[in-house]
Amino acid sequence: METIQIVVLALIQGITEFLPISSSAHLILPKEVLGWPDQGLAFDVAVHFGSLIAVVSYFRQDIVNLVRDGLGAAFGGKVTDDGRLAWQIVLATIPAGLVGLFLKDFIEENTRSALVIAVTTVVFGLLLWWADVKGARILPIEKATWKMALLIGVFQALALIPGTSRSGITMTAGLLLGMQRDAAARFSFLMSIPIITLGALLLGLELLELPAVPWKEILLGTVLSGISAYLCIHFFLSFINRIGMLPFVIYRLVLGAALFVLILW
Repeated sequence: METIQIVVLALIQGITEFLPISSSAHLILPKEVLGWPDQGLAFDVAVHFGSLIAVVSYFRQDIVNLVRDGLGAAFGGKVTDDGRLAWQIVLATIPAGLVGLFLKDFIEENTRSALVIAVTTVVFGLLLWWADVKGARILPIEKATWKMALLIGVFQALALIPGTSRSGITMTAGLLLGMQRDAAARFSFLMSIPIITLGALLLGLELLELPAVPWKEILLGTVLSGISAYLCIHFFLSFINRIGMLPFVIYRLVLGAALFVLILW
C-alpha cells in the first residue's frame, strides 16, 4: 500500500476499534469509494498490535490489579472485586473463542460482503439505541455477575459478523443487563484484551510465513492505530455518561445508508 493509504486506514481502524460504530464498515468505504486495494495481512497485524498496545497502556493499572487479585483468588486468597472481574473477563472470552475456532472460515466465506455490513451496521445500531433507552443503567462494573459476564461474552461472539462492532455489541449487552454506560464500556474494553491478543498472535503467525515482511507498513500502522485508539478510549470514557449512545446510533444509521447507496449505485 502507499503511505497515504496506510495513514488513513490506520487512523480509521484506531478510531473505530473501540467506538460502537464498526471498524469493518469503515474500512470498506475507502475500498468501494476510492478503489483502494485490500489492506492485506501486514496491515491487519499492525492495527491489531496497535490497538492492543493502546488498551493495555490505558488500563495498565487495572490489568495489574486484575492479574494480581485474579491469581490470588485462584490460589485460595481473598476474593476481591478485581479478582472476580478478572475471571468474569476470562469467562466472557470463551464464547467468541469457541465460535472463532469452529466457525471462523464459514463466517469469512459467507458474511464478508458490503450488504451484510450495511445490514448489521443499521440493525445493531438500532439495538444499541434500544439498550441505551431501555436499560436501567444503575450497575457499576463491580456489580457484574457471572451470568452477566457470560451473556456479554455470547453477544461478543456475534461481532465475528462484519459490521456488528465488537465494542458496540458488548456495550449493548451490558446496557440491556442494567450496567451504567461507563461500566458497560469499561467491561467491553477490558474484555477486548484477550480477544485482540489472540487475534494478533494468529495473524502474526501467518505473517511469519510471508517471503518478505513489510516492516514499514507494520511500524507506521502500529504507531498510528495505537495513538488514535488510546485517545479514542480516553475521550469515550470521559464523555459517554453525558452524551449517551444516540450520537453513535445516528452515525451508524447514516453510515449504513451510505453503504446501501454504494451497493445500489
